[in-house]
Amino acid sequence: MEYVQSSIATLHELDDPRPSAPIERAAVVVPMTEREYAGLAADRVLTTLERLSPAKVIIPLRAPPARVPSFRQWLATYDLTLEVLWCDGPRVSELLDAAGLAGRSGKGRDVWLALGRAAEEEFVVVHDADTVSYDSSFLTRLLFPLEHGFKFTKGYYARVEDRQLYGRLFRLFYVPLIRTLRAAHPTPYLRYLDSFRYALAGEFAATADMITQIRAPRSWGLEVGTLADAFDTAGFANTAQVDLGRYEHDHRAVSGPTGLSEMSRSVGATLLRTITQHNISIDFETLPHRYRNTAQQLLDQYAIDATFNGFDYPRSREREQIETYAKNIKLPESPDYLPAWADVDITPSAVVDAAVADANAVNADVSDADNQLDDS
Repeated sequence: MEYVQSSIATLHELDDPRPSAPIERAAVVVPMTEREYAGLAADRVLTTLERLSPAKVIIPLRAPPARVPSFRQWLATYDLTLEVLWCDGPRVSELLDAAGLAGRSGKGRDVWLALGRAAEEEFVVVHDADTVSYDSSFLTRLLFPLEHGFKFTKGYYARVEDRQLYGRLFRLFYVPLIRTLRAAHPTPYLRYLDSFRYALAGEFAATADMITQIRAPRSWGLEVGTLADAFDTAGFANTAQVDLGRYEHDHRAVSGPTGLSEMSRSVGATLLRTITQHNISIDFETLPHRYRNTAQQLLDQYAIDATFNGFDYPRSREREQIETYAKNIKLPESPDYLPAWADVDITPSAVVDAAVADANAVNADVSDADNQLDDS
């Protein structure tokens, strides 16, 4: 059992803590894509939220038009104050275009669309819908520090399943990259990024004031981008991380459009961009080589840790992943962020109205198509 503090307040799972927390004053944002439809993990998350009764649950949904009606029907079966924001409709796109916010879609954009509405409550929690091990303590643990004066809370957990070490993108990419950079640049920002036990966790909570300061990367990299804003807004003194226990969720392949390799490009680009924005000059020519050296040292440590616990350890596969990630360490392109809600001219209610109108129009189109089939 581990109980050592970090540079930020670290709340450990020493005895299955289930603290009281201001659930009734919190909005919960649960981004979904079509793969979550009627899934066991998503059902577990929503059923648990039913028992907790937060002030509201907001589902930013990225799915093709044909899937929207069935998604809304399924979500309506839960006894929750729940809003579905379909993020891919034409009215939402037109609203963003008119405000000068046109750009790529992705998880970051989806969550950002929901954050404005969520910030109407005192506290906001964001977490994914694919958590097989989700239980009521997730929400209470994330919210607990906020009622005790903190502005930002990040979840962390052990990614151990089937006698194997998971969390590969964090273990093999984020950690060695941050430690390589910190060795060359011992700055407060890099020390902050290295303080998190699981910096790529999708679970975080914040006060409404801080939520309105978040500038979201449009695609992958939301978790890292959020840490940059947390450093600027909350800092060491007002940041906490909480132990969510052992965590199980869906695993990704290394290759493919949603695989770990593609994620490492987006996460790495966002991470390196935030570092340069904090006035740290990076030697990109030597960085991949230095990263490999650090990652290889960690690989040896992971191997002995796995052996100590009697786990399988696929050393050759993890070494191949390190090589894949090293090739993705490059000078980042221009920032592709959405601005903070505090700095935009559109209102959360306008986003909600556009998203609901888009979803209603899809429902009407589906009904018309069904009627035409019946008439024929």
